Formats: sequence, C-alpha cells, structure tokens
Amino acid sequence: MDGAIQAKIQVRTTATGGASGYLTIDLAALARNYERMAAEVAPARAAAVVKADAYGLGADRVAARLYEHGCRHFFVAQFVEALRLQPTLAADAVYVLNGLQPGNETACAEHGIVPVINSMEQLQRWSETAKALGRKLPAVLQFDTGMSRLGVPPAERAAVASVLKAGANIDIQFIMSHLASADEPESDQNGSQLAEMNRITAEFPEYELCFANSGGIFLGKPYHGVLARPGIALYGGAPAAGRPNPMEAVVRLDVAVVQTRTVPAGARVGYSGTHIAVAETRLATIAAGYADGLPRSLSDRGAVYCDGIRLPIVGRVSMDSTTIDISALPEDRLHLGSLVEVLGPSQTLEDIARNAGTIAYEILTGLGQRYERQYR
Repeated sequence: MDGAIQAKIQVRTTATGGASGYLTIDLAALARNYERMAAEVAPARAAAVVKADAYGLGADRVAARLYEHGCRHFFVAQFVEALRLQPTLAADAVYVLNGLQPGNETACAEHGIVPVINSMEQLQRWSETAKALGRKLPAVLQFDTGMSRLGVPPAERAAVASVLKAGANIDIQFIMSHLASADEPESDQNGSQLAEMNRITAEFPEYELCFANSGGIFLGKPYHGVLARPGIALYGGAPAAGRPNPMEAVVRLDVAVVQTRTVPAGARVGYSGTHIAVAETRLATIAAGYADGLPRSLSDRGAVYCDGIRLPIVGRVSMDSTTIDISALPEDRLHLGSLVEVLGPSQTLEDIARNAGTIAYEILTGLGQRYERQYR
C-alpha cells in the first residue's frame, strides 16, 4: 500500500472509548479502485458487486460512495440483499445474481429489482409474473460456460431461445456468465469459457454481454463485453494470484491488547496446551478470535504486527481472543489497550489468507461486527 495513503488511515495506537479493535474502511481508496477498473474496461461500463454486505464492509456506505463516482449497476446474491440496498440506490440499479426463490417474483417486480435468470424454471416463473402483471419485466440471462454452478446449461439454450422468441414479456437487459479461473491468468479454462461465451452470443445476437469479474477485467477486452462486474478488487483484493496487486488497500484492522505476561520455559499456551514455550517468553492476548474473522487455522501459523515487527500467533486461536509472542518488542511497548496491526501495511489480505490456508474473500467477509468501524 502507498505509504501516504496508509498514514492517512492510521489514526491511533491505543484503543479509546472501550473499543476492542478498529476496522478502518477507506472509501476514497475504494472509489479509486472503481475508477481504475472503469478506465481499464472503457468504453464498456463497470458495475460493482456488493453482495454479502459489500464483502462485509457495509453495502449502504459502499454503494452510495460508488454511485457518487458513476457506478450505476450493483449486483447482490440474494433478493433480501436487494431489498435492503434499494433505499440507497435507484430501483433499477440492483441485480440479484442467484435469481429468485419461488414466491419472491411479485415483490421483485413491484420493487423494480432485476433478477438474474439462471434456469428454465426461473425464466418461466418470471414470464408468468410479467403476464399476470400485464407488462414486460426486466431480467438478466445467465449461461453456464463451464463452471457448473449457476446459469442455463447448454442443453437448455435452445428451449430458452424458443421461450423468448414466443413472447415471454421479458426485457433481457444483457446476457452474462461467470469466469471460474480469472484469478489465474494462465489457466486454459479462461479461454475455454470465452470460446463458449462467444458461441452463446452468436446464438443470442440481439443481447449485449456482461462477462468479466475482477480477474477478467485484466484478461483483456475480449472478456469485457459491455459491462464488467468487479468484486474483490474493489475492496483491495488482488485480482490475479501471483502477480503484483494493482489495487489500493481499502481495509485496515487494528486489535487491542487485553493482557500481557511473561511465562517461563515449558509453559503451555492456549487450549489443549498445543504450544509449549521453549524459553522464557513475553506474551500478549488480543481481543479478537475466530468469531471476529481470525480463522482457527492461523493457530501457531499466523502473526500480527507492531511497528513493522512480526509477532507470531502462539497456541490455538480462541473464539474471542488470540495469544501472540511479543518477545521481539521492547518490554514497555505493549500494554492494556495498545493496538496491534492485523491488516495494514505489514500484512495484506492475501498474506493472512495464505497463512490461514484460505482465500482473501473468506478473510474479508468474515471480519466480525465487534470492531468499531471507521469510514474515511
């Protein structure tokens, strides 16, 4: 992260007002990330994926800021997310990636929310709703191009085309699919999915294409279509594994110390005594655990930082607390209420995800609600 940017969001080294930690969300960096990707896909447009409460960062605040910077298309996963977000945005700006569960069709139409149609059954239900209401309803049509997750499968494409040609009272805004390996630029699956998508656009030439996700944006113009929909990269995550991250960090996490102590050689640390001190060791316990987004798999593997110094996690990560080895710091550096860096200039989302054996998405969306949130 750029030092000037990080300095701007680093505001305190000691917890105040009873906070156990601070989750700092840099909305200016978020907006710059959006503008960076919008420029990358131009003349196509850039949407924003704000599902899972904008990856845990607050969909209302995130969407409002991106709207100020020109974003007009927002994707969520579930219909309930669209309902919650709608007061923040124009009615026709919200798309539901998973489509609709039976019974949500009329409410979706009344609220002007746009479903993504993933199957013949969803298409038929949406068409029946349109006919019952006596008007055309908007939708996005998703095709499976090789991920085998969501989207109309190849065997149903001809039937879908027939339904649309017969007059389904549906206004298809664009067609789409999802790239499964876009974060691995060298993967053969990217080219295979692009070739399949090209076949689909030839079968449905009257509709525009929405294709690229965060990684797909950087695969080049053939993947862009008319609308790209970045997600993780908006929030500072790397769009491609193993390459320099072109995005600015959006999130910083600092957690307060609960207690410090010195233990002798042979002392057991944490549940089941899995860590045994090999020498006299100074420890600190911090006010975050797996309920706050620090995966249990970080036990005896991960670390936090103070003044750029790595402080290893020792023993098992608990639900509400984690113990760290602070022997590398001056004796009076940490005390009750001092803050240590979990995410920031010394440790990125990708760093902590790698140590936990997971992905940045899981770390970001798992950050709990007990931190004091600071929007900048």
